[in-house]
Amino acid sequence: MKLTSTAFAHNSTMPSEFTCDGQDLSPPLTISDVPSNAKSLVLIMDDPDAPVGIWDHWVVFNIPPSTKEIPKGTEPKGTAGKNSWGRTGYGGPCPPSGTHRYFFKLYALDSELNLPEGSAKKELEMTMQGHILAKAELMGNYKRK
Repeated sequence: MKLTSTAFAHNSTMPSEFTCDGQDLSPPLTISDVPSNAKSLVLIMDDPDAPVGIWDHWVVFNIPPSTKEIPKGTEPKGTAGKNSWGRTGYGGPCPPSGTHRYFFKLYALDSELNLPEGSAKKELEMTMQGHILAKAELMGNYKRK
C-alpha cells in the first residue's frame, strides 16, 4: 500500500498553504495498492515533535477502501475523529519552534470500526489492534519563518 502527495515528497518540506501560516488546507493525497480484502481505511496525521507529546492533527476512520485520492482542502468520506484541538477535521502544522515532522499514516483494516464520530486517536488505535492488513506512511516537515 502506498500514500503519496503531489504537493510534497516523503521527508521534504510541506508547502505553507497546508499550514497555519497559509490557508491551513489539507494536502492532496493519493492512495494506491490497497489490499483487496480491506473493509476500511484509517488516516491519521500526527506530530511526534510537539513539546506536549504527540499532537494529533487529523483523524479519519471508516474511509471506503476504494478511495484513491483525497483532493486538496477536502475531508475523505468516512467518520471524523477528534484531533488534539478537540475538534474534527484537518488542522495544519503550526510548530511553536524548530522543524517538526508530520506523519500521515494510512491503515487498511479487515473491518470497519464501530466507534462514534469524534472518537480520539487512542480509541481508534485500541480498536484497530488485530485488524491491520497494511500500513503506509508519508512524512513532511515544516518550520515557521
